[in-house]
Amino acid sequence: MKEASITITRLLEELDQGLSSLMYREIMLTRLRTVLPFDAACCTTVDPLTMLTTGAMTEQGLEAIHGHLLDNEYLHDDYNKFTELADAPVPAGSLWEATAGQPMRSLRYREVLHKAGFGDELRAVLKTGEAAWGFLTLFRKKELGPFRPEEITLINEIGPLIASQLKAKALSRMPVLGSEPEQPVEEGIIVLNEQLDPVSLNAGGKYWLNKLQLMERQTQQALPGPIRAVSLRALAEEKLPARGLPAAKLCYRAEEGQFLTLTASKLEGPSGLIQLAVSFTKAKPSDLLPLITEAYGLTEREKEIVDHLLTGKSTKELAQSLHISAYTVQDHLKSIFAKAGVSSRRELISQLNSQYTLSLHQS
Repeated sequence: MKEASITITRLLEELDQGLSSLMYREIMLTRLRTVLPFDAACCTTVDPLTMLTTGAMTEQGLEAIHGHLLDNEYLHDDYNKFTELADAPVPAGSLWEATAGQPMRSLRYREVLHKAGFGDELRAVLKTGEAAWGFLTLFRKKELGPFRPEEITLINEIGPLIASQLKAKALSRMPVLGSEPEQPVEEGIIVLNEQLDPVSLNAGGKYWLNKLQLMERQTQQALPGPIRAVSLRALAEEKLPARGLPAAKLCYRAEEGQFLTLTASKLEGPSGLIQLAVSFTKAKPSDLLPLITEAYGLTEREKEIVDHLLTGKSTKELAQSLHISAYTVQDHLKSIFAKAGVSSRRELISQLNSQYTLSLHQS
């Protein structure tokens, strides 16, 4: 598979950098198929802070089972969970391999994949450094046989290349000021029942529901992945309290270039009826900053320093606030500048403000 790895790496590197995230994923899968056979695939972008899907590209009828796959991922224990693969030395694996050739041991296989006619599933967490920016899932029917170890290795080798593109597109520059006036974000609310069926929504909720359905190329009856993901995480907080799960929240960039925060919370009525409130709001600097610093690959201390920089603190004030020396602050700043591709704090703040509208003293 060494030749295949070289070939697909070259094919992926040749892709136009200006492609949208969805178009990139479609072409990436088309080219991947030239060196590795599979019957269907799904490539999902995720919020690296919460590992919740921000949008999925499915093919070959997978949209019919995608909701069930999300239910399994966020609510049940099973083999090859993405959260577990993300921490594994090799963040890729097949269900056949994980179950020692007995996929029926997997709840996901018994209830979803087997019924859909698939014989094996290959999953990979797409990471750059320690941060995950997407999930890739390939499916094979029984006729093709299970994925081989060398094929898993191939996907693992090209994973960082795909992840770097997903990261770049997730944090791509906002529309240039002066080109067109930025439209105010339509804030929205959708209320779902426990079965995740919409029961009420305001105008903003309807607007973003339709936008996400278009982004994932779904029908008007389908619940988009990001809404389902935050809702399932909100339900999982009660069902799996020992997990220490991240919040039912994600941040993503809409096609218009605006960054949105999507949050779900559980509502309980006096009759014990459970509903979920899903809200869409314009992302605040406090929502965006962790995402951006994760993209830069900053350490926890470096993230703290950037947070303080945005309040306008001097090097001396930074040192006092963090109880470290001014020389140590300078060392951290050099590292931050190198990772962000700038040469001064002024350039760093200017970059954050121009690309992500993170102005000084905002909260």
